[in-house]
Amino acid sequence: MTIKVLGHKSPDTDSTGSPIIWAWYLSEIKGVKADPVLLGEPNTEAAFVLQHWDLPKPAIIADLGAGEQVVIVDTNNPAELPAGIHGADILAIIDHHKLVGGLETKGPIDITIRPLACTATIMFDLIGDDLAKAPRGIKGAMLSCILSDTLEFRSPTTTPHDKEVCEILANDLGVSINELASAMFEAKSDVSAFSDAELLRMDSKEYTVGATDLRVSVLETTAPKLLLDRKDSLMASMPAVAKEDGAQEVLLFIIDILKEEATLLVPNETVKMIAESSFGCTVTGDTVVLPGVMSRKKQIMPVLKA
Repeated sequence: MTIKVLGHKSPDTDSTGSPIIWAWYLSEIKGVKADPVLLGEPNTEAAFVLQHWDLPKPAIIADLGAGEQVVIVDTNNPAELPAGIHGADILAIIDHHKLVGGLETKGPIDITIRPLACTATIMFDLIGDDLAKAPRGIKGAMLSCILSDTLEFRSPTTTPHDKEVCEILANDLGVSINELASAMFEAKSDVSAFSDAELLRMDSKEYTVGATDLRVSVLETTAPKLLLDRKDSLMASMPAVAKEDGAQEVLLFIIDILKEEATLLVPNETVKMIAESSFGCTVTGDTVVLPGVMSRKKQIMPVLKA
């Protein structure tokens, strides 16, 4: 049986690249047949990374069959995984998010969850000296994943080890960290082909605050004006997206990578109340700027209050 290596729904660069990295390691180093798979179309930055490093796009799957063997990377949250995960045979979890709970395994498994900015950083450590055998594309994917999750070291989730690993990989590959990151962020900022609903779901997490079910979305960009010019239509699309996804509200944070700040769209009184109680700000219009806010994992989710 072939092991499926998968990340979370709405795959970003880490949830696209890390399955590729780990499937290579299992197949080529451990001698265990494994394939990377995705739970949706990769975002524009992840698609750029695949093309840049000449990596084939993994197959996209909608669900898992009973007993299928899987390795889960870049999440441990059942809400971000296919419904069939509860019937699958989970072999391992590699992640850098908080432990959510709710996954039951058929036996003891390997779980590695470390307080680093990126799953690929953990994989660098786990693979160790065997990384020397990796082709250029695998190392490039690893570097790209870390640059994406750290926002080129601007994110508060960045650790010295994340940065050290990036420098080792960039030196090995002979590439400029700044040039690669700039090209990645430019690709991430090109959202012209996406509908409002697609943008609201592109990089989002389900989250419950008190009795309020939220879809917490972030869009990281070097060109925030392109998104803010669409704020009226984005806000008009939020009620339908929330209803379809079983949420009460959509929170959309537009992250300005260069200015290192977030702009939250405020379509109604409920979101205004959440913004003011969570971030200690005063909302006077349909947006509010949150200086220094860059990370959903560290600066948004932990402080949300209904």
